[in-house]
Amino acid sequence: MSNYLSKKLHRLRFRTKITLGMALMLVLSGLSIGLLLSAMSSRALLDEGKKRGMALTAGLAFRLVEPLLAMDFLQMKNFIDNNHDQYGDVLYIFLADTDGNVLTHTFSGGLPTDLLKVNKDGRQPQPLLLSTEQGAVYDFNVDIILGEKKLGCVRLGLSRAKIEAHIQQQRLISLVCTLGVVSLGIVLTLWFARTVTLKLNRLRESAEEIVKGNLNVEVGKPLEKNCWDIMACDQGDCPAYGDRRRRCWYLTGTLCPHCQGRAYPLKIESCRQCPVFRYNFGDEIQDLAEAFDVMAVTVKRHIEELTEREKTIARQQELLKTIMNVTPDFITLQDKELNYRFASKAFCDYFGLNEKEVVGRNDFDIFSKQQADLNFQEDKQILLSGRTLAKEITFMRPDGRRWFHIVKVPVYDQDGSIMGLLLTARDISMLKKIQEQLIQAQKMEDLGRLAGGVAHEINTPLGIILGYTQLLMDDITDREPLENLQVVEKQAKICRKIVADLLGFSRQSQSVRKTMDLNESLREVVQLVEHAFFLKGIDIVQQLDSTVPPLIGDKERLKQVWLNLLNNGADAIGRDGSIVVRSRRGRRGLIEVSVADTGEGVSREHLSKIFDPFFTTKQVGKGTGLGLSVSFGIIKEHRGTISAQSPAPVEYLAGAVSPTSPSRPGTVFEVELPAGEQRLQ
Repeated sequence: MSNYLSKKLHRLRFRTKITLGMALMLVLSGLSIGLLLSAMSSRALLDEGKKRGMALTAGLAFRLVEPLLAMDFLQMKNFIDNNHDQYGDVLYIFLADTDGNVLTHTFSGGLPTDLLKVNKDGRQPQPLLLSTEQGAVYDFNVDIILGEKKLGCVRLGLSRAKIEAHIQQQRLISLVCTLGVVSLGIVLTLWFARTVTLKLNRLRESAEEIVKGNLNVEVGKPLEKNCWDIMACDQGDCPAYGDRRRRCWYLTGTLCPHCQGRAYPLKIESCRQCPVFRYNFGDEIQDLAEAFDVMAVTVKRHIEELTEREKTIARQQELLKTIMNVTPDFITLQDKELNYRFASKAFCDYFGLNEKEVVGRNDFDIFSKQQADLNFQEDKQILLSGRTLAKEITFMRPDGRRWFHIVKVPVYDQDGSIMGLLLTARDISMLKKIQEQLIQAQKMEDLGRLAGGVAHEINTPLGIILGYTQLLMDDITDREPLENLQVVEKQAKICRKIVADLLGFSRQSQSVRKTMDLNESLREVVQLVEHAFFLKGIDIVQQLDSTVPPLIGDKERLKQVWLNLLNNGADAIGRDGSIVVRSRRGRRGLIEVSVADTGEGVSREHLSKIFDPFFTTKQVGKGTGLGLSVSFGIIKEHRGTISAQSPAPVEYLAGAVSPTSPSRPGTVFEVELPAGEQRLQ
């Protein structure tokens, strides 16, 4: 019995030892696993704490882009204080610009200057472990960047002591818990680490994408139900309706009655009571992710709006510049210092410059000193007085005199002060020429009336003188008195011809108009002078178009025109030459007649005066200066036009026996008359 009991006791002791050993093994295994898992969890918590701190800093950097651009110090302070108060392990946060100036911070007793001397470069590996009076601190430095431009940096201090406290607590739990608790703790730790790591990694990756300029990233998870589904809302004009990327509490102007039209973050308090907020609001990481999405979308829309405005401004500038360059007027814009800021193409072409040579320069660099000084005095007076200046100026150019009408107007900015000077100049040379022609036409009309009156007054006594002279010639037989009377008779007849020309010029004589053959009138005049011209060696070439229609006019008066033109051609040739007379159908149903000679031609300065009364280049006694004037009046009565060219174009002298040479350029007179179907009124 004793032996049995001894054996049983020994067996019980053995089992007890095995149980104790197994228990000890289990405990040691549990402790070992606990320590191992504690170490792993400690490292994971430490890494995740760093990533979390980096994500918080990066998120804060992105949320501070807009207030930093707007220099909204209140919004900067609110963002920093909210993050500092929201996370207990965040010891400090401060914001600095690119020059190292601190814009805002969370230190109650002032910012330690030693912090500004360390971890200054945000591109170095983060975070940096610092030793402070509050213990070890992880210092994070993230640059605030928009596009490729650095706006500043944000610094965040994360307490390592609190991280270590979590680590110690984890170790203690691992040591005192059973293998099941340890296993469960390991599972929960791994699950928690994995969940947090995934979210933080996603935030980190999104932050990196945003830093690279990709604003299309979406960090927050898609909602199971949107606000319009939860509230059964069908208000399509609400900003939140259909927006699946941004939460309704981040949007301004939503039509929800709880929002009261306020903007984030003012309406967040009322939104917390909203069923949409309670259903969709997640944890802090989810909140941060949604804030990332809102920030990315907002920045993207701002950039798109700015880009579109920039394109619109560029298009408007290009359109305005095109309009100013197309207009023939001179347009320039000068600043207050009278330096050119814009010059139109017409202005640059006129002075032989390009826009780059004008912009940034002043009048002293472009014009003569005298002209520049005059412009300077005028422009300064306009800038001081604010009065508009309008004037006409003239320039001598190689192609003749040019007239310009100039207007100088002061340009005002938004506050009403003068910021520059706008000049417009229009070439009015053609207008001046037309004015001169009108004045000349008026002079011609007045002269015609005068000539008509003088002709009537002179014609009567002139007839009496001529009649008595002829009577005396019949009675006197002495040679010397008779020759004297013949001289008087000859000069009286010359005066009577001048009077007849004056009457024709002043339209005082009667005109008989009927249907006539133009070619027949030309042949009759040519036949009349052909023999006399032949004696001078002048050949008349006729190129008459047989298809020329009849016209309605005074045949005798038109024959006077042809005779004047032929005589002028013969006088210009002198001896040995050709006159080409041509008729043809012209443009717009007109009949064209040209009389071209191979004579000396007409100089340029005389060409514009040959139809003026009493203007002649012939010697004294060989012309009255009324032939072409009378011809001009006759053609005008027939509603036609007459003009002259010298030198004569070669095509008008086709068939001439002796074509023109450089020394004898020749002249052509062109007459256009309406055909018979275009009846005169």
